[in-house]
Amino acid sequence: MKRIIVVGLGNFGAVIAARLHEQGHDVIAIDPRPAVVDALGSRVSKAMVGDATQRQVLEEVGARGADAAIVSTGEDLSASILALLALRDTGIQDIYVKVRSDDHARIANALGATESIFPERESALGLASRITSGRLLQYVQLGTEFGLQEMPVPEAWYGKSLRVLALPQRYRVHVVAVHDVLQDRMLPVPDPDRLLTPSDALLVAGEPSALEAVAALR
Repeated sequence: MKRIIVVGLGNFGAVIAARLHEQGHDVIAIDPRPAVVDALGSRVSKAMVGDATQRQVLEEVGARGADAAIVSTGEDLSASILALLALRDTGIQDIYVKVRSDDHARIANALGATESIFPERESALGLASRITSGRLLQYVQLGTEFGLQEMPVPEAWYGKSLRVLALPQRYRVHVVAVHDVLQDRMLPVPDPDRLLTPSDALLVAGEPSALEAVAALR
């Protein structure tokens, strides 16, 4: 179990705080607005009304020694940057910052953010890929040169193994997991000799252009 600080309880912050708590983590959520704190209170370990740009406030809620922090005050640039600095001052090493622009991301990264997150951009890219392919179940772009997608098995691959298909050599992609949809089981590091079936879905990693080519297969 990790202790995670979530600063800012808008839509993104509230959802991720509640989800992390559901996964069994100790989540401390902070926001200056009493109404949103009250709304989330029962879904996290601790929800506090406070100004997370102040190190003393963070110390009082237990930030020192936390495993990670998420700054989700993306609409307020100054509050986002000041919260990042205050969290760093408490000694937290892994700090993820929701950003609203490339300039915001550059500032956050320069000040030591572990990762800058564009939730709207990532959701839009995933939706665009699913719409244009017509076949993708999920798509996540990780940076500009790498992506991860879940797709049904093309008909031409039925009854063939990953070893026979040789996807890294033929398409420059790697299957990192097979989702047995009928049994709702995810099979990580799949057996290269297991024969693929129509009820399988594949979790495939690679460059966006390679993923797009594979998703177009029938």
